Amino acid sequence: MYAFDFEKPGSIADAVAALKDEDAQALGGGQTLIPTLKQRLAMPSKLVSLTGISEMQGVCKADDGAVCIGGATPHAVVAAEAAGDYPALAELAAHIGDPAVRNRGTIGGSLANNDPAACYPAAALGSGATIVTNAREIAADDYFQGMFTTALDEGEIVTEVRFPVPEKAAYMKFEQPASRFALVGVFVAKYADGVRVAVTGASESGVFRWSEAEAALSSNFSAGALDGLSVPADGMISDLHGSGAYRAHLVAVMTRRAVDAAG
Repeated sequence: MYAFDFEKPGSIADAVAALKDEDAQALGGGQTLIPTLKQRLAMPSKLVSLTGISEMQGVCKADDGAVCIGGATPHAVVAAEAAGDYPALAELAAHIGDPAVRNRGTIGGSLANNDPAACYPAAALGSGATIVTNAREIAADDYFQGMFTTALDEGEIVTEVRFPVPEKAAYMKFEQPASRFALVGVFVAKYADGVRVAVTGASESGVFRWSEAEAALSSNFSAGALDGLSVPADGMISDLHGSGAYRAHLVAVMTRRAVDAAG
């Protein structure tokens, strides 16, 4: 690990100011960044911790019914505090990694990193969430731009995520047992104006919406509506854990399970 300065601001404004320093980098729960530093694969001059900013923590319900989660909120808190208003989201958070990861990792850090096998991107995209930063609001459909790539600008931080609450929803994950990342994870959410289906862990392009499944489920919200539908294996991740064809097959399987679980 290279030497670096460490700063723990108490407000969003102070964090943004600290991140203006050359080579400064934001630090959420550190579940990806700290191992990267240990392997000497990154060399920031300063780490700016976001965990001491109270205005970026906690779960609340907005006047419009949306569940709002501060960017520095750990997964374990989401699992506990979102359970009453958005059970599918809470259940997803409750099965991220292990207890150590859930108590340190944050929703903002996960979305900013945008790992192609992370769970929260599927929840955000599947819910049509809004990612709020220190500078603007970004629709989930515009936020995710490829593997480890987002619409965030340099020095921009995720301060809050707003989830519209669906009529029904469920997340199903076929996990890689060692890492507990999603080999394939599917988040299905039924709203009054249609169904959204978001898939993580499968594609070389990162999280994506399965539009054919959305159209079928919007007409008939049942697992049977997915009969005969499949995603192409081209462009799917192929590695030691599974081929592209295997992941494509799992997308259909996990989508059906998510629909059944959502009821």
